[in-house]
Amino acid sequence: MAPSILIVDDEPFNLDLLEQELAERGYAIERAVSGLEALKYLESSPPDVVLLDQVMPGMSGLDVLREIRRKDREIPVIIVTAHGTIDLAVQAMKQGADDFLTKPFDSDHVLLTVGRALERNRLRRGIEVLSDEVGERYRTIVGKSPQITQALEAARKAATSKSTVLLLGESGTGKELFARAIHSWSDRKAERFIAINCVGLSRELLESDLFGHERGAFTGAHQQKKGKIELADGGTVFLDEVGDISPEVQTKLLRFLQEREFERVGGTKPISVDVKIIAATNRDLEAAVKEGRFREDLYYRLNVIPITLPPLRERKEDIVELARFFLRRFSAETKKRFTEFTPEAEEKLAAYGWPGNIRELANAIERAVVLGQGPTVALHELPPRVVAAESRRAADEIPYQRAVDAYRRELILRALERHQGNRTAAAKGLGLRRTSLSRLLRALRIT
Repeated sequence: MAPSILIVDDEPFNLDLLEQELAERGYAIERAVSGLEALKYLESSPPDVVLLDQVMPGMSGLDVLREIRRKDREIPVIIVTAHGTIDLAVQAMKQGADDFLTKPFDSDHVLLTVGRALERNRLRRGIEVLSDEVGERYRTIVGKSPQITQALEAARKAATSKSTVLLLGESGTGKELFARAIHSWSDRKAERFIAINCVGLSRELLESDLFGHERGAFTGAHQQKKGKIELADGGTVFLDEVGDISPEVQTKLLRFLQEREFERVGGTKPISVDVKIIAATNRDLEAAVKEGRFREDLYYRLNVIPITLPPLRERKEDIVELARFFLRRFSAETKKRFTEFTPEAEEKLAAYGWPGNIRELANAIERAVVLGQGPTVALHELPPRVVAAESRRAADEIPYQRAVDAYRRELILRALERHQGNRTAAAKGLGLRRTSLSRLLRALRIT
C-alpha cells in the first residue's frame, strides 16, 4: 500500500506542483486548502506524512501543527515556507515539526525530505513494535536516542537474514530482549525461541545442554536426551555469554555453524537442523582471541552481524522514559496506583551513572513501588546510591546549606535502609538520640 501524504496549502498552484511531484513517485495524495479542512481530514483518515504550509489565512501552519501534536504526537509534519521566513520554520520545528521545505521547490529535495520523514516514522514504530509483537513483558526497548534507534534498525535488518547475530554490550543492557525481538520480527516467529546461558555450567553439562546426549554417554545418562539446538529446529537459539564457553565446546559449536549439523554426546549419527543463532557477550572477544582464550575462526563465524547495545549512561535522554515504563509495569503488578516521579526524583534518575544498566534501573523502580505508597515516587524513595550520586556532583554548584542538607539526607536514608526502617537502630548507628533523629526526619521531610 502506497504511503499517503496530506498536502495543506491555500494556493492551488503549490498544491498542484507538490501533488504532481509526489504522485509520480507512487505516493497517495490528499489535499486540503485550509487548516480546518486539514484537521477534519486527519480526524477521519490520518496520513503517513503531512506537508503543511506555514502561512495561511485563518488558521496558520503553527496553529495546525500545535493541534496535530496535541492529538497525535507521532505523525510526521513537514513545514512548507518561503525563503524569507526560514526562522519561522525553525520555530515550528522546535514545536514539533519534523522538517521543512522552502519555496520554490526543488524536486529532489522534496522527495528526499518526504522519504526521510517516512523513514523516521518507520523507526518510531519499530521502537514501539514490541508492544504488539512480543507482548507487555518485552516492551522494555523504550527510547528515541540515536544509539537505541540505530541498534533497533540493525536488529530489524538482521531479523530478515539467516546470518548469525552477535549482540555486544555490558551486562544489563537488554541483550536477551533484543534477541527475542529479532526472533519475533523474523519468519521464524511461530517457532521456538530457546535461550541458553553458557556461563556457570561445566563443559560436560553445557555440551549436553546444547547438543543432547545418547543413553550411556556418561554416568547418569540413563536415557537419550535431545539438546536445545535440536529442540529449536526451525526457530532461534540464543547463546547468552558465549564468551565463557570452554575450548572443547567452542570446537563443537564451530563445526555446527560451518556444517549446520552436529552429533549428540556419545553419538555417531550426524543431526541436521535449521536454526538461527543469536549470540551475546559482555566480554571483549577480540581481546580473548588475541590472548588465545577464544577461537578466532569461531569469532568470525559469530560476528557476521554485530550489534552493539549502548549502556544506559550513553543514552541519558531515555532514562526517565524507561523509568516511567517500569513504574507503570510494577504499579500494575503490585496493584498500586503510582503515576509519576517528582521533578527532583527524575533529575536524580537522569544524573546517575547506572553501572547495572536497565536491570539496575528496573530494580530501583521496583523497590520504590514495593516500599512506597504512591501515587508519586519522591526523591527519598529512590535507592541511596542514586540519591547520593548527583548530590556529590552538584555539591560544588549549590548553596552551602542545601549541600549540607542533601548530605544529611543521604546519611539518614542509608542508615534507615541498613536497619530496615527501624528508627531506634538507625539513630544508634548514626550516634544520635532517637528524638534527635525524629527532628531531623521532620526537618528534612523524610517520611
